[in-house]
Amino acid sequence: MAKLLLEHLDKPNINTLDGYRNHNGYKALEKAMKMRDADIVEEVKKSGLRGRGGAGFPTGMKWSFIAKPEGVPRYLVCNADESEPGTFKDRYLMERIPHLLIEGMIISAFALGAKTSYIYIRGEMMYVYHILQKAIDECYAAGLLGKNISGSGFDHDLHVHCGAGAYICGEETGLIESLEGKRGNPRIKPPFPAVKGVWDCPTVVNNVETLAAIVPIINMGGDEYAKIGIGKSTGTKLISASGHINKPGVYEIELGVPVEEFIYSENYCGGIRNGKKLKAVVAGGSSVPILPAELILKTAKGEPRLMSYESLSDGGFQTGTMLGSGGFIVMDESTSVVKNLWNFTRFYHHESCGQCSPCREGTGWMEKILHKILDGHGTIADIDLLWDIQSKIEGKTICPLGEAASWPVAAAIRHFRSEFEEYVRSGSSMKDVKHYYRVNNLVEA
Repeated sequence: MAKLLLEHLDKPNINTLDGYRNHNGYKALEKAMKMRDADIVEEVKKSGLRGRGGAGFPTGMKWSFIAKPEGVPRYLVCNADESEPGTFKDRYLMERIPHLLIEGMIISAFALGAKTSYIYIRGEMMYVYHILQKAIDECYAAGLLGKNISGSGFDHDLHVHCGAGAYICGEETGLIESLEGKRGNPRIKPPFPAVKGVWDCPTVVNNVETLAAIVPIINMGGDEYAKIGIGKSTGTKLISASGHINKPGVYEIELGVPVEEFIYSENYCGGIRNGKKLKAVVAGGSSVPILPAELILKTAKGEPRLMSYESLSDGGFQTGTMLGSGGFIVMDESTSVVKNLWNFTRFYHHESCGQCSPCREGTGWMEKILHKILDGHGTIADIDLLWDIQSKIEGKTICPLGEAASWPVAAAIRHFRSEFEEYVRSGSSMKDVKHYYRVNNLVEA
């Protein structure tokens, strides 16, 4: 099992500059400073690295889109506003090995010709902010940031900016608006940030894990990095594993590991806790479609499902899902899919910026209907109405939050409609009915 990002996680003082340097820290930066910027971009293209924040867009290609008008500054922004329910691997990386991110950012900025970069971090993670700021201060003192970095002639300044706790600022243009001091409303695209981003200047926005992965790519070369993984899913991926498993946590996997192995192997999740059966998995954070056990372990063609972009999406949303941000939420047989969906829907209703009416009104409407069903007053028509509402949100909003809210609803109904119908028939699930009678000292009829 290759470990490229978490290899030195257990080493003493790895969160400090000296500790990081003791394990080849900033060697990639030294190598990169002797390369041409275009050659660095080419190595990233060769690596096949795809954005690790959820979209999975090829990183090198994204970098090549940045506009280079004469006399106009360029910016690099790290999206550290990790807000997707079920995802916590970026926080883990910044907390444990902050210099890996910083080194990746300096190399990336050099390749892009950006003299200033920002880490936009979720405001609730203030303790991580202080960890990053301490690491940045160490770099300035060591000449790794500021003027004439390591005698290369390249000047670069790095700043940490705290958001104010809005999920919508995880969308790159909403993040840019917030970074500029405005309300975090996503922008209409085009123009894309690569042309008009921060202060209308060319900007690249990448996720924490994506920028950290630049370090091993430069160290080993793009071709070697591409040999890890499977097909177009190259390299390693950090997975935030949570839910009803014996060993929740952050795991670095080689892309292409079978889902069944990831769930049941002692090297990873260690199986379902308390010996229960697997019911369903949300494979890439709350916004991706939920899959029942039979479809998360095998594709509709009967092939083993793999932890890769292509395998998880095989079959489209009818029988597949997405790797997304790697927020891997495992649910056992005791889980109520309807309750879980209501929890997700409440989140998306709360986090909608309200700019687009399908999202603003639709998320609230879906939350109310799900609450009605859970409260014992739902009808079969309400299930059909839920399906209709989600279909009227998807693809009709400025940013992807609409899809993030509608896909979980569609998948839950598609794969677990009978569970919704059971709530309607019984006025609640049988477990909830028994609980209701017990806490109210009533006798079941």
